[in-house]
Amino acid sequence: MLTLLPTPIGNIEDISLRAIRVLGAADVILCEDTRVAKKLLRLLSERHGLVHHVTEFYSLHSHNESEFILNLTPDFFDRNVVYMSDAGMPCISDPGALLVEWCQLHEVAYTVLPGPSAFATAYAASGFLQSHFTFYGFLPHKGRERESALEQLLLERWPVILYEAPHRLEKLLNELQKIAAERTVFAAKEITKRHERFFKGTPEELKAQITGPLLKGEWVLVISAGERMGESSPITQKEIETLDLPPRQKAKLLAKASGRSVKECYEDLVKKE
Repeated sequence: MLTLLPTPIGNIEDISLRAIRVLGAADVILCEDTRVAKKLLRLLSERHGLVHHVTEFYSLHSHNESEFILNLTPDFFDRNVVYMSDAGMPCISDPGALLVEWCQLHEVAYTVLPGPSAFATAYAASGFLQSHFTFYGFLPHKGRERESALEQLLLERWPVILYEAPHRLEKLLNELQKIAAERTVFAAKEITKRHERFFKGTPEELKAQITGPLLKGEWVLVISAGERMGESSPITQKEIETLDLPPRQKAKLLAKASGRSVKECYEDLVKKE
């Protein structure tokens, strides 16, 4: 069968006893990076007594996942096969979903071990009180696609959780300051690792706190819902009209909220100005 196995996102002691047992029985390991997987097995052997007999490692990552599964046959899983991502939970902003779908279609038995996940850890640390949230993962890197995704997320009724790379954190805080300056943002740096840090405040306050060397590392951001978001009612058209956005962007949001055309909403906005 196949076992999807989450790996520590920073602190190796977060590995579970069950994960060590599964690795000890594994015949084949599929992984994002064979070097990372072999290093983890070595560390688990040295520090936590793992004894394994794995000799077959196959690289399965976002760039080759589709091609890899085309060559699979059900008898590949007559052995104990483990899929592990570099860090965290497979299929959550990591490869693995196509492999799970393949197993479902070909009636191959599989299971998923619970384990470390950065977004759940960050939300628990955020101090936000809502029991609901929206997890998005990584925003598009640039351009209108990124702007549109962020604008849409800020209309959500609940807090939004994003992942961000260190070289784009400052950019994201600038974007938030421009279109959601009043929101509270919780930023978690290097979760479970030696340099773990938590910050909370408005985008402007975080920009002042997170500078220089502090920008380095992987980040999880939790953005509070806007005023009246998180209640039973979604954002109103009147609230959209008060957003500090260019008329054309505002018109697109109004069109989604009202069902009218973007052109009609834009013309109404111009008349009101």
